[in-house]
Amino acid sequence: MNGPDVRSSHIRLTSHPGSRGPARFPLNWGAATVAERGPVVATVSSGVARNAVGAHGGSYSIYRALAISSGAMDPQARPDFHDTSPVCEIGPHSQWGEAGKIVSLDPWGHRVAQDFGELIAEGIDIRPTIAITRARLTLHEIQGAIAAGRLAVDGDIVHEAGDVSVTKIAIDPVWWLPGVAERFGVGEGALRRCLFEQTGGMYSDLVTRPDLSVFLPPIGGMTLYIFGDPAFLGDSSKVLTCRVHDECNGSDVFGSDICTCRPYLTHGIEEATRQAQAGGVGLIVYNRKEGRALGEVTKFLVYNARKRQPGGDQAATYFERTECVAGVQDARFQQLMPDVIHWLGIRRIDRFVSMSNMKYDALAAGGVEIGERVPIPEGLVPPDASVEMEAKKAAGYYTPEGPPSADALRGVVGRDLGKF
Repeated sequence: MNGPDVRSSHIRLTSHPGSRGPARFPLNWGAATVAERGPVVATVSSGVARNAVGAHGGSYSIYRALAISSGAMDPQARPDFHDTSPVCEIGPHSQWGEAGKIVSLDPWGHRVAQDFGELIAEGIDIRPTIAITRARLTLHEIQGAIAAGRLAVDGDIVHEAGDVSVTKIAIDPVWWLPGVAERFGVGEGALRRCLFEQTGGMYSDLVTRPDLSVFLPPIGGMTLYIFGDPAFLGDSSKVLTCRVHDECNGSDVFGSDICTCRPYLTHGIEEATRQAQAGGVGLIVYNRKEGRALGEVTKFLVYNARKRQPGGDQAATYFERTECVAGVQDARFQQLMPDVIHWLGIRRIDRFVSMSNMKYDALAAGGVEIGERVPIPEGLVPPDASVEMEAKKAAGYYTPEGPPSADALRGVVGRDLGKF
């Protein structure tokens, strides 16, 4: 073994008698001020100060374990937050203190060094779950929009090289379990048990520590891209264009043409950029929910099943083939999605660049007003993605011309797998 023998120290099971003790920092979720709410303490080295289930970094906590076990990282290493503060202020907004508005992220997660500096100096390992920085995006679709005259170079938002200035915000999930359970209409105890069992018993605290109500799940979070002044978000006098996008690595990154994900994403970016140039603000919410939160392996299996079925890929059986493989048509369940909109102080989206009925319904149920719904232009839909698009329209996706008929749906087919 190259690294230190991490097995030599005593292991205390959370189910062990005496392992439970009152958390030093009880959490008052939904409090109007950070002083009333208290810090989220989830690092494993924090002992009795720990007041949350799970670990910082989500799925990346596994890589941290590998780094420590191999001796590449000191298990007692603490982050130095000097010069890491957000590049702009977000909040606090009134929604932060409204009961049940935000249950899946820590609204104070970007202010850890600012709000809890004294406790950190005291040795309490409190870490941010949100970080805010600035960057530029370079996309050939945006350069194409400039060449076509749809976007203009202004030197502030769109630059001469065709890149676009943005504010980027990374957010790790932090779940307040009573609120998450309420969103899904289940009991908290049932939710805890199911989370425990379906992760192979990874987090026994879920069932042994009912006093800990906050959970940092081992899943991906989200990234926000803000076009224009972030202070305009939530300002009713400024027009907001927004796209909420769920990850699709094959299309978003590699341009696979079996779906509309990258075309819709870049269309949303173009619309958000144009809105910022017009004096408003644009927002892209990018959620890590690969393959409708079923995962990429399942997604590729579904692709094969769709292409190999009798008659080939077809809109009429689009969702059926997914359910046959995955057991469910879609696991994204947008109930938690509006939280980030509330976190930003937004109460109205003037232009919503999405055709999804699930996203629209979740926002409306969360009290967010939607103005115009912006569909993807017909010319941006790749030929092989017509199966997906027509199936989604038939299932309830917004479309100005109305859903396709059953006969029209049966006539929409994709390419055969052997011709790829």
